[in-house]
Amino acid sequence: MQTLMDAASLKERLDCGRRTVLLDVRWALGDPHGREHYLKEHLPGAVFVDLATELAGPADPARGRHPLPPLEQFLASVRAWGVRNGDVIVAYDDSGNMAAARLWWMLRNAGLTDTYLLDGGLAAWRAAGYETETGEQPAEAGDVVLSDGAMPVIDAGQAASWAQQGVLLDARAGERFRGEIEPVDPRAGHIPGAVSAPTTGNLGDDGRFLPAEQLRTRFASLGVRPGVPTAVYCGSGVTAAHEIAALTVAGFPAALYPGSFSEWSNNPSNEVVTGAAPYADGTAAD
Repeated sequence: MQTLMDAASLKERLDCGRRTVLLDVRWALGDPHGREHYLKEHLPGAVFVDLATELAGPADPARGRHPLPPLEQFLASVRAWGVRNGDVIVAYDDSGNMAAARLWWMLRNAGLTDTYLLDGGLAAWRAAGYETETGEQPAEAGDVVLSDGAMPVIDAGQAASWAQQGVLLDARAGERFRGEIEPVDPRAGHIPGAVSAPTTGNLGDDGRFLPAEQLRTRFASLGVRPGVPTAVYCGSGVTAAHEIAALTVAGFPAALYPGSFSEWSNNPSNEVVTGAAPYADGTAAD
């Protein structure tokens, strides 16, 4: 199943009048001005999606900083964006799809298989010389029907023992994995047995995903193999979805730990370790 759509393919769809719902997920950790960025520039016809309020429930130490919202709440948001049954949906942001991948994962989890990431996001669209718009894009209410559970997930109990049966990837920056810094969560370090796999390693210098073969090589070096159960976490379940998108491009299925380290580190009974854990081949993690 295809995960990415390049700018040229999207432009062709739009020029041909093929119905396509464009969703702009302008969000980054520490930057609360996503809507303002959207209003200044976005793809023609794109509707703004607020990650903090539409793709997450209220922060809860027992569930993490960005817990998945109830299905009913998510359904109301998706319909408000104008999504109808059978629509092709393309999500994007301006940060290498680090935020948009959360929406991609949630829509795929809700059964909307015709959901894609614009490879390279807004930057790729600009680089191709295509026009953008400003201001708010109104949307007529959609009638889409959602399901739940199409994508695999794990909980904290499974994360605790996951490394004994498979590979648990930590999608945060290496310095957070090693416990050198921790800007938002109560303890620094990582889940025991996890392997450092920063999401930035999924992208080239142009902000587009690496080719599938390069991603396969990258994940194989981290111990990911066909038939080996793989799960991913990050700080709050956002960039871990980006890792899952990259794994999907590479041909590897993977489960998401939605609560991620923000949930894990808030429970004092959960062990947190620091330092560079070894990769599957014995070399040090970054």
